[in-house]
Amino acid sequence: MPFIDLPPQLQERVICSISAAVKYEVPANIVLAVAEKEGGKPGQWVKNTNGTHDVGPMQFNTLYLGDLAKYGITANDVAAAGCYSFDLAAWRLRQHIRKDKGDLWTRAANYHSRTPQFNVVYRADLMRRAVKWADWLDARFVTRDVTKPGAIPSTPAAVQAVAPTAPVVSKPAPAAVPQAAPAGPWSTASYVPRKLIINGQ
Repeated sequence: MPFIDLPPQLQERVICSISAAVKYEVPANIVLAVAEKEGGKPGQWVKNTNGTHDVGPMQFNTLYLGDLAKYGITANDVAAAGCYSFDLAAWRLRQHIRKDKGDLWTRAANYHSRTPQFNVVYRADLMRRAVKWADWLDARFVTRDVTKPGAIPSTPAAVQAVAPTAPVVSKPAPAAVPQAAPAGPWSTASYVPRKLIINGQ
C-alpha cells in the first residue's frame, strides 16, 4: 500500500493529486508540490489583503473563479471535499505548462501568480517540493522519465528492497514502436519530470 506512511489527513490530498495528474497528463510530483504548497482544506476560505479569498484544498482565488463561472464552476464546488478541486488544479496546470511562456517552473508557478516578483518566490519553493515528491513517487510507483523518448520505466525502491536475489531479465521495448517526444518545455537541470505508469502504459 503506497499511502501507508502518510497521515490520514494527507491521504485524500495525495490520492486526488496523483489521480488528477494522470487524468490531465501533468507530472504527478508537480501537482503534489502545488497541493502541498497551497495547503488548503475542504471548506476553507482564506481572506487576502486585496479583498479576494482563496478557497478549498487547492486555494483557488475568487477572482479566478469569477472567470470559471461561465462553465458553471462555483466557489462551493472547489471548497468541497473530494477530488474535484484537484482535477481542476491539474487542468489549470496543464494549461499553464502548455500555453504560457518561460521554463517549466515559471509556467507551473503561474498557478499562483504571473507577476514576476511573486512567481519567482513560489517557483523556488515549488521546485524544492517537487523534487521531494519525485523521490517519494519513485520509491512507490513505476515511473518514466518524460524527457527521454523510449525510457525504460523505473522499479519502485520498495519493490527493489524485497526483490529476489536472482537476476531479473527484462525484455527490451520493441524497436518498431516509436516513442513520441513530449510536447512542452520539460527540461531542467535539477529535476526530472516523471509520468506514472498505469496499466503498463
